[in-house]
Amino acid sequence: MSDRKALLLDEVRKYHQDIQADAGFVPGVTEIWPSGAVLDADDRVALVEAALDMRIAAGRSAQRFESAFARRLRHRKAHLTNSGSSANLLAVSALTSPLLEERRLRPGDEVITVAAGFPTTVNPILQNGLIPVFVDVELGTYNTTADRVAQAIGPRTRAINLAHTLGNPYEATEIAQLATEHDLFLIEDNCDAVGSRYDGRLTGTFGDLATVSFYPAHHLAMGEGGCVLTSNLVLARIVESLRDWGRDCWCAPGESNTCLKRFKYRLGTLPEGYDHKYIYSHVGYNLKATDLQAALGLTQLAKLDDFCTARRRNWRRLRDGLDGVPYLLPPEPTPRSDPSWFGFVITVDPGAPFGRRELVEFLEDRRIGTRQMFAGNLTRHPAYAGQPFRVIGELTNSDIVTDQTFWVGVYPGLTGEMLDYVISSIKEFVGRRGGAGGSGRTLGRPESPEKL
Repeated sequence: MSDRKALLLDEVRKYHQDIQADAGFVPGVTEIWPSGAVLDADDRVALVEAALDMRIAAGRSAQRFESAFARRLRHRKAHLTNSGSSANLLAVSALTSPLLEERRLRPGDEVITVAAGFPTTVNPILQNGLIPVFVDVELGTYNTTADRVAQAIGPRTRAINLAHTLGNPYEATEIAQLATEHDLFLIEDNCDAVGSRYDGRLTGTFGDLATVSFYPAHHLAMGEGGCVLTSNLVLARIVESLRDWGRDCWCAPGESNTCLKRFKYRLGTLPEGYDHKYIYSHVGYNLKATDLQAALGLTQLAKLDDFCTARRRNWRRLRDGLDGVPYLLPPEPTPRSDPSWFGFVITVDPGAPFGRRELVEFLEDRRIGTRQMFAGNLTRHPAYAGQPFRVIGELTNSDIVTDQTFWVGVYPGLTGEMLDYVISSIKEFVGRRGGAGGSGRTLGRPESPEKL
C-alpha cells in the first residue's frame, strides 16, 4: 500500500470516528429501527479502499468472500449474487437444468412451500413454470412442520423450498429426511437465519442448496447482495452458469483458457473451435455482485459471531420482559433449535379487546419501528390471483398471521435502553386497553395441521 493511500484510509477512519458521536437515546424521539446494518470504521475503510482501487466489478474481494463464506457455512461452494432474491431465483432455476437429466424439474412439477412468508421465496417457483404447494405454519414458531410437508407430497412433487422464519429454524432434520426418502430436492432459504442451529447443526447445511441475503436488514450487510451455497458440485456449476449470463465457460473474471482448450470445443450446432468464453449452456442472467459489496462483506463477516450473540441477547431481553403480558402470543424457538434471531414476533390474540393495528400505531407513534410478518398469507395478495398453486389443508394460522401478527427489532444496533422502552410501551398499551379481564381466547401452538 502506498503512503498516500495509507494516509487517505487513515483519514477515512478518523472521519468515521468524528461522525459517530452518540447523541444518546431519547424515548419517543430517537427512532428504534426494527432492523438495520451495524457498520464500523473497518467497514467504511474497506469500501473506500475498494473504490480507490476502482474494483467496480466482481473481482478478488468477491472470490475471497465466496471462499471464506463457504468455509464458514460448511459448504464446498458459495456464489455471490446481487441480492438474496436473485439467490432464490438461481437456486430454483438450477433445479430445472438439463444437466440434472432425469432429476430436473419441468413445468408443472410441484414445489412445497409455506403461504406465510416472503414473496421471493415463492416467486421463482412460478417464474420457472412450477406449481407452489402451500402449507400452513405453527403459531409461536411461525414455521411449518415435517408432518404438514409429508401430507403435501404428491405424485408431481419434486422439491421443497422453505425459509427459516425470522431466524427460527424449522424441523430441518426431519424435513431433510423426507426429501431423501422421496427423492426431492431441498432448498433452504437461510436469508434470515445465518448462524442459527438445529440439532446442533448450522441452518443452510441440511439441503441441496441454501440462499442468504446481505440486504442491510440481515445478519451481514453489503447494501445489496446475496449468496447461493451448495456442496453439490454439479449444482454449483449450474448456479455459476445461470448467474454469469448462462455461459458454459468457468473462467474467473479477467482469466482466459483455464480449461486449456478454449478453442477446441464443439457444442450445440456451433462450428468446431468456437470460443468457449462465448458458448452458452443455460438461459441465464447477469446476477453478480461487485467487489465494493464483497469488500464490505469481508469486514462484516469478521463480526458475525458478535452480531449473532447480540441478536440472541436482545431477543431474550424482550422475551423475558414481555413474559406473561396478556393477549399477546410470544415467540417460541423450535424445539432442539438455537436461533440467531432476525426479529421478535408477536401475535395479538383474536379475542383481545384491541387489534394489531391499534398496538402497532401506538408503537409507531412512539418511534418504535414495526413490521408485518412479511406478506402474511401470500394467496390473498393480488399478485397471485390467477396464478397456479395448490393448498394442502386450511391456512388458518397463515390468516391469523395476516390479521394479527407483527414483529419488532432485535438487531445489534439496539441498546438495552431501547429494548426496555419497547417493553414498557407494549405493557403500557396492554394495561390501558386490556382492562382487568382475561383473554377471550388463548392462542397456542396447534396440535395438528387442521386444528388451531
